Amino acid sequence: MNENKFTQGVGVQHTRFGKGSVVLDEGETVVVRFEHGLESCEKADLSQVSTPLQAISDSEWHSPLKVITLIQAEAIQSINDAWGVFSPSRIALLPHQLWVCRQVQEEWPTRWLIADDVGLGKTIEAGLILWPLLAKERVKRLLILAPASLVEQWQDRLGTMFDIRIAQYSPEADTERSGFWQTHNQVIASLNTLRLDRNGRHERLFEGDPWDLLIVDEAHHLNADEKSGPTLGYKLVQQLVEDEHVKSMFFFTGTPHRGKNYGFLSLLRLLHPDRFNPHESLHEHLPKLRDVMIRNNKQNVTDLKGRRLFHEPIVKSETYCYSKAETGFYEMLTDFIATGKAYASTLSSNDQRTVMLVLITMQKLASSSVAAIRRALKGRLARLDATTDELKDLKARLSAYEAPEMQENFDELNQLDEKIAALSAFLRLMKNEATRIRQLVYAAETIRTETKILKIIDLLATQYSNRPVLLFTEYKATQSLMLSSLMQKFGDNCVTFINGDDRAEEVIDSTGSVQTLYEKRETAANKFNSGEVQYLVSTEAGGEGIDLQGRCYTLIHVDLPWNPMRLHQRVGRLNRYGQTRAVEVVSLRNPDTIESRIWEILNSKIHNINLALGQVMDEPEDLLQLVLGMTPPTMFRDLFSSASDVSEDSLADWFDEKTAQFGGEDVINVVQDLVGNCNKFDFQQVSSQIPPLDLPGLQPFFVSMLRLNNRRVEAATQGITFKTPEPWRTEPGIRASYSGLVFDREASRHETPGAVLGVGHKLINQALQQAKDFDVSVASLSAKILSYPIIVYRIQDRLTSQEGAIQSMTVGVEYGENTRLLKDWELLQRLNQLNLPRQLYSEVSSVTPKTTDKICNAVEHGNVRIKENLETLNLPFRRPIIETLAILWPMDDVEKNC
Repeated sequence: MNENKFTQGVGVQHTRFGKGSVVLDEGETVVVRFEHGLESCEKADLSQVSTPLQAISDSEWHSPLKVITLIQAEAIQSINDAWGVFSPSRIALLPHQLWVCRQVQEEWPTRWLIADDVGLGKTIEAGLILWPLLAKERVKRLLILAPASLVEQWQDRLGTMFDIRIAQYSPEADTERSGFWQTHNQVIASLNTLRLDRNGRHERLFEGDPWDLLIVDEAHHLNADEKSGPTLGYKLVQQLVEDEHVKSMFFFTGTPHRGKNYGFLSLLRLLHPDRFNPHESLHEHLPKLRDVMIRNNKQNVTDLKGRRLFHEPIVKSETYCYSKAETGFYEMLTDFIATGKAYASTLSSNDQRTVMLVLITMQKLASSSVAAIRRALKGRLARLDATTDELKDLKARLSAYEAPEMQENFDELNQLDEKIAALSAFLRLMKNEATRIRQLVYAAETIRTETKILKIIDLLATQYSNRPVLLFTEYKATQSLMLSSLMQKFGDNCVTFINGDDRAEEVIDSTGSVQTLYEKRETAANKFNSGEVQYLVSTEAGGEGIDLQGRCYTLIHVDLPWNPMRLHQRVGRLNRYGQTRAVEVVSLRNPDTIESRIWEILNSKIHNINLALGQVMDEPEDLLQLVLGMTPPTMFRDLFSSASDVSEDSLADWFDEKTAQFGGEDVINVVQDLVGNCNKFDFQQVSSQIPPLDLPGLQPFFVSMLRLNNRRVEAATQGITFKTPEPWRTEPGIRASYSGLVFDREASRHETPGAVLGVGHKLINQALQQAKDFDVSVASLSAKILSYPIIVYRIQDRLTSQEGAIQSMTVGVEYGENTRLLKDWELLQRLNQLNLPRQLYSEVSSVTPKTTDKICNAVEHGNVRIKENLETLNLPFRRPIIETLAILWPMDDVEKNC
C-alpha cells in the first residue's frame, strides 16, 4: 500500500470511532465504514491495522486472551444491542420483554404503540429499550409524558431498576430565566400539567432542542373525537410531531381502542401521519397494524423455559343480608331518591340534570356503605345555605371531569362524588329536603354495625387468617369504617391505607378513640409488602402505580364500583409479573339489592362475551380489558342508577336493550381484528432466537479484562473486589477501587447504587471499549482448549440510509467435520466455556503455507455458510456485508515458537 494512499477494504483505527474499514480515499480525507456507520475522516487521525487474513502470515500471532476478550466484547455488544439482555436492571427479564426490545429497535427512528395487558411490566420494557439507546448515545434527549399519579413511579422505577436518572418537570422550575428545557435532556412530566399552555410554557418547550425519543404512558388519553375534536394532550403531541420536534415515539396503553375507530386511528396517526387516516375505515388499515402495534396478553407470556407466568384468578362471591335497621334505612333512602327524581321532572332541564346527578351520587355512596352516605348527608345538611359561588365552582369542576383524558382519574372522581351531595346544596332535591335528610341521618346513626363489614371481618378471621389481604373500596368514609373495624378486631398495628390525599378521617382505634391517620402511599405499600402490617385498605388511588404482588394474593372488594374496568385494574395490583400464585378475588353482595341483580346479569354477559371471543379467535385469551376499554363509562352508570325504576319482570329485557352495544358483534369484530393483526410475542416461534443469557454471562469477560490490566480480582459471595485499571478512569464518577460488585439482578441484595454490573455501567463500558480497540485478530490455543477453529465475522448493512439501533451483528463459524454457525450469544457461550489457564501461550511463528491456505479456505467457507443462513439470523439489514473480525485456531495445526 502507498504510504499516503488507503486502499479499499484496508483496516484502520480512529482515535474516536475505533476500528473500521476503508471505503474510499478522497485525498485529504478518507471515507471509513465503522460499526455505527460511515464517517469521513482526516488521514492524520487514521492508523492502519492488519486484517485477520493479513495477520495470519505474520511471524507472530496475537495474545490469545486479548483476541478472546475482543471477540467477547463484540459478541456482548451485538447481543445487547438487539435484545438488551445485559441491561443492569434489578429485576429478572422475561422473554416477551426482550422480544419487545428487539422488535422496536430494528429500525431507527421508530414509532410504536405498545398495548400490552396490565401487569406485564411496561416500565421494564421501557428501561430495556432505553439502556442500549442511552449507552450508545443514540438517544440523548428523552421526554416521558405520564398521568400525574404515575410520574413518580416512572421516575423511581427507571432510577432504581436501571439507574436511569430523569428530571421531573415542575411549573415552578420552568420560568423565562431558568432555561429548563435547555438544561435538562431527560425529563418526565405530567401530561395533565404539560398539556396546559400557561405562562409561555409551550413556547419555551418548543424553543429547546428536538427530542430524540418521546414516551407516552396511558396514551389513550391522547384522544381525538370526530365531533368535539382533539384533547389538549393530543394537540400538544400533534404539534411536537408536525414541528418535527420529536424523532422516535413509543406509546404505552392497555386500552388503545376506546370504542370509536376515529379515535383509535387518530392515535395511530400521531405515530405515522403518512400511513393512518381517521376518516377512512379501520378495515383498510388493519394490514398496517403489525408494523406499528404490539400487544401481549397475560395468558400468552412465559418464562425462558416456556412456562406460563400467570394463573387465572379465582373469583368468589360472598353474600350477606341487611339487618333490620339497615333495611329500614335503605328503604327510606330509596323513597327519598324516588321523591327526588319526581321533583326533578318539574324543573328546568339544567336544574333537572344537577338534581339527578346528586341523586345518582347518593345511590353510589349508599351501595358502598351506610358510613359513606351518612357522611355525605351530614355534609349536605350543613351546607344547605351554600352560596352561588359554590354552584359555579361545582359546575366548573364537573365540566373538567367530562373531558376524555380525565375519565380515568378514578380516585379523584370518587372524591368528587363524595362532595357532590354536600356542595350542591344550593339546589333543593325536593320540598322539605332538610327535614327528610335529618330523618335519614338519624336512621343512619342508629346503625351501630354494618353487616357487610361484619361479614368481611369474619372472612378474615376464618378463611383468610394468617395471610396478607388487600381490600379495595371506592370512598374514604367506607375506608375509614373498614380501618376502624380491622383495628378493633386485630389491633391498631394490623393495617395501613392508601387514598388520594394520604389522610383517613374519623377512624376509631382499638381504644375507641377517634383518630385522623396520615400515611404516604409509598410508605403504606412498603409496610404491606414487607409484612409490617397484614392488611391494606385502598381506594382507587391504589388501583394503579403500586405493586403489591410480592406477598399478597388475596383481594376483597369491600364495595363494587359501577364500572367493571375498575375491578379489572384493582385485580391488576396483584395479578402482575412477580405473582407466584393464583390471585383470589372476593366480592360481597346482598342478593336483595338491585345492584346485586345487575351485577349478576352483567357478569353473565361478560362470560358470554368471552365465549364469543373464544369462538372467533384461534387462541382464546382474556380480552376483557380491550372490551371494557371500548365501552363508555356512562353506560354502566346509567345501568345501575336507573335499574331501580324497572320492574323485576322487565329487568332482563331492559338490561339487554341498555347494553346492546356492550360486547356486541361490532365490538367482537373490532377486538378480533386488532388482536389478529397486531404484533405479539409467541414463545414457540421466537424461543430459539432469544438469548438464554443473563448478567453472569458478562463475568468471564470482565474478569479477563481486569487481569489483562494487571489487576487482581477478589471474589466473594458479596461480589468482586478490585482496583480500577488506570485506562478506565477517563470520566467522572469512576472510583479508584470497588468492592461488592455483582452480576446478579436480585435487587433486595444490592441496595448500593451501581452495584449491579451490566452493559451501560461505566466500568463495563470502559472494559468493552478497551477490548474492542485491541489491535489483535488472530491467535492459537491448545487443541485441549479449542477442538475446532472458530472464525468470527461482523455483519453490517451496506446501506447508510438505514439507521436501526441494531447496527451490526457478530457471529462465528466453528469450522470442522460438522461446520456450524454460531449466533452471537452461542459464540459468547462457547468462549465463556473455554477452560483458560492463567498464562496463555501468546506467540506463534513459522506458520507453514499449507496452514495459511487452510485458514484462508476456512474463512471463505465460513463466509459462504453465513450467506446461506442470513435469513435464520433475522437481521434488519437490506444489503448485508460480511467482514472477518478474528480467528482462533487450534495449536496442533501450527508450529510452536520454542
